[in-house]
Amino acid sequence: MKYLVEVEKGREGDGAGPSVGPAYRNVLAKDGFPSPAPGLETCWDVFRMSVERNPDNRMLGRREIVDGKAGEYVWLTYKEAYDIVIELGASIRSRGVGQGGRCGIYGVNCPEWIMTMEACNAHGIYCVPLYDTLGAGAIEFIICHAEIEIVFVEEKKIMEVLKTFPNTVKYLRTLVSFGKVTTEQKEEVEKFGLTIYSWNDFLLLGNNEQFDLPVNKKSDICTIMYTSGTTGDPKGVMVSNDSIVTFIAGANCLLGNAKAELHDNDVYLSYLPLAHMFDRVIEELFILHGASIGFWRGDIKLLVEDLGALKPTIFCAVPRVLDRIYSGLQNKISSGGFLKKILFNFAYKSKLSNMSKGQKHEEAAPIFDKIVFSKVKQGLGGNVRIILSGAAPLATHVETFLRVVSCAHVIQGYGLTETCAGTFVSVPNEFSMLGTVGPPVPNVDVRLESVPEMGYDALSTTPRGEVCIRGSTLFSGYYKREDLTKEVMIDGWFHTGDIGEWQPDGSLKIIDRKKNIFKLSQGEYVAVENLESIYGLVPTIDSIWIYGNSFESFLVAVVNPNQQALERWAEEKGVTGDFAALCENSKAKEYILEEITKVAKSKKLKGFEIIRALHLEPIPFDMDRDLLTPTYKKKRPQMLKYYQSVINSLYESAK
Repeated sequence: MKYLVEVEKGREGDGAGPSVGPAYRNVLAKDGFPSPAPGLETCWDVFRMSVERNPDNRMLGRREIVDGKAGEYVWLTYKEAYDIVIELGASIRSRGVGQGGRCGIYGVNCPEWIMTMEACNAHGIYCVPLYDTLGAGAIEFIICHAEIEIVFVEEKKIMEVLKTFPNTVKYLRTLVSFGKVTTEQKEEVEKFGLTIYSWNDFLLLGNNEQFDLPVNKKSDICTIMYTSGTTGDPKGVMVSNDSIVTFIAGANCLLGNAKAELHDNDVYLSYLPLAHMFDRVIEELFILHGASIGFWRGDIKLLVEDLGALKPTIFCAVPRVLDRIYSGLQNKISSGGFLKKILFNFAYKSKLSNMSKGQKHEEAAPIFDKIVFSKVKQGLGGNVRIILSGAAPLATHVETFLRVVSCAHVIQGYGLTETCAGTFVSVPNEFSMLGTVGPPVPNVDVRLESVPEMGYDALSTTPRGEVCIRGSTLFSGYYKREDLTKEVMIDGWFHTGDIGEWQPDGSLKIIDRKKNIFKLSQGEYVAVENLESIYGLVPTIDSIWIYGNSFESFLVAVVNPNQQALERWAEEKGVTGDFAALCENSKAKEYILEEITKVAKSKKLKGFEIIRALHLEPIPFDMDRDLLTPTYKKKRPQMLKYYQSVINSLYESAK
């Protein structure tokens, strides 16, 4: 395994537990993990040291709105942002919140979000993001569970916080709007004995106050990130300064080795939620390098426009966004002229062939990059050199396509909130890593643990098992839930619940989820996520949820069909009706089932893994109905509850 070095031998299972594979780390860390820069011990040091080095660099930008139209990006420099952060910190302290206190932040990414976070970093206050996509129930839960004393909130979200009254007023004392406050809001808040400030008024509070910055330690908690969780209440993941600073050191080592270092002229578009670890650590990395962070306008439909105006150099995305880009490009290609289509297909095949033989993306087809693929690059602003996908698996056909047409490194990462996000990342220009998450970053040890009940053996010739991680990037535990911490942290190893498979070169492929397993009535186990990724290859469907009942011998599914594909089929077959009507049509169901069965047979699935009945759902699975987490993972218990009557009738009809 050229990218790994073994640090501990594997061992056979015994009465105390299953067998485990060898422990590996990235070959770049064979002589020890990279150390952070001298003096860099906390998240506050990341910002403070960058301000000292780069006071006049552009730091935080947003588009200026003139007469209702978005104009150019307007910037705060590092020094200007620092001055506001110092004022902000003094104002927070003047409200009685100090080291170890909890500060909530609720809203879409914006400069005020980052400055509030930095004020928390400065004073050793736990920054607790409140999910922008979670309803009032979860907001109330987090405020009470974390005992939050002050909440900074986007203007549009103030009413959502007020809905949590009176239950949260036991802890909450102060609300601060990122913008203005109305008289009605002021009256409502004061009715409960709390105070609410506009952003500008709050900044004035600490004007005459002097507060020394406390001494913050590496081991101090800097943030409590609540993970949405696919079941039960959100869990508060405590992340220390050490975790984030260690992650940064490893990421810098990795980028340097790949000759893709970050520089102070790099530009990042901030749109993935700062309430997720993925975006938080990427922005910390940009801040360390004195680079620029421009914020979107909070509307996914305007994202491409914001990309064009900002011209970022690094673009981070979740698969859902990249799937949209892929679909948009496919539609453009199929609606283009005959000659254009032929030229594109020829250019694509030629470049793909050269990249498959080991050529770097920039050398594989420079002429086609100029005349064919440059339009794709312009669509992302024109300057993107790295596209990083994380938070969920990226479909291989989408990754392949983007690697060829984007004129940028397309890499996939893997990690959890508990592991400080980036734990694995694929290597630029290594085409063989397609469909994998690459090797581990050079600041963790990784091993696989066998899962006998699912048939996964960490000591077999193709090692498969639960991914377990050890290192300083790991979380400090679940807030007030030591019981849950003990379930996943065993002898220093964090058990991710994800099933991985080592590839010959040392990269990892995530193939399954430990808990998403059904036992059918004939005693066969079904690993549902693995099946969903296989059925997800069917071009006529956008999403699929598979269910198996242990009292039944076969599987059923709810499918989001691809609207264009289904309408095209209807036109060819002379079937009439709008999209919703087509989803009810028995012939349409037969057609999708046939397409799904073809893939099942081509992938040699076992008989009990083949779907016998399905329901076509015209409305995509969404968060509004509580069917998905904010990172677009399926909430399986909620899906079952929502579709219970559908599932019952599918089983009835298929017998």
